[in-house]
Amino acid sequence: MIIVVTGASKGIGKSIARVFAAGKATVLLGSRGETALYHTLQEMQTDYPQATVKAMPADFSVKEDAQRWCNWVLGQGVPDILVNNAGRFVPGSIHEEADDALDTMLRQNLFSAYYVTRLLLPAMMARRSGHIFNICSIASLQAYPNGGAYSISKHALLGFSRNLREEMKPFQVKVTAVIPGAVYTDSWAGSGIDPRRLMEADDIARMVFAAASLGPAACVEDIVLRPQLGDL
Repeated sequence: MIIVVTGASKGIGKSIARVFAAGKATVLLGSRGETALYHTLQEMQTDYPQATVKAMPADFSVKEDAQRWCNWVLGQGVPDILVNNAGRFVPGSIHEEADDALDTMLRQNLFSAYYVTRLLLPAMMARRSGHIFNICSIASLQAYPNGGAYSISKHALLGFSRNLREEMKPFQVKVTAVIPGAVYTDSWAGSGIDPRRLMEADDIARMVFAAASLGPAACVEDIVLRPQLGDL
């Protein structure tokens, strides 16, 4: 089984990659941060010698970079699972954020998933199997103060996921939108919030693994997870 994860060098993406590597899969990693990516690669190769783990850096918001990376992936085989996790969080308000904030957030959080999916999808459609997970956010469901362009981009990613789900039904390719609330990752480090108030990245990874383990006739369309005490 070939598992493909973008934004895999840390946080949710890294946890998802690790849970599949523990199952002896072939796991292909990508991320913008080359140093962190190769550190994760070495760590996973040590921790999961029974798995095949490979990595290649790429900025998925750049179409040419996404193309190069996807060609590398397809050189390993047709993906069974694609996890579109690459993204970025920048807080702000529409009336005062930088002029390029929306463009930046759309490229990082929407276009990256759009490019990678379009490049890998034909092979999955031809084989008539596969599962795509798009890592959205509670910000995909509701607006909140200081959400700005980030929330807009995550709303768009959820819309992309739902449209893709409808299109892929005849091709037996599953699509799941993962919609987590606050997870303790680098985005929250230094915030002063007690980490115990937040979910862990491993919580998200275990839910993705569970959804991917269902039989071919079942598809979890949305996974919504929130901290036990609710959103912050």
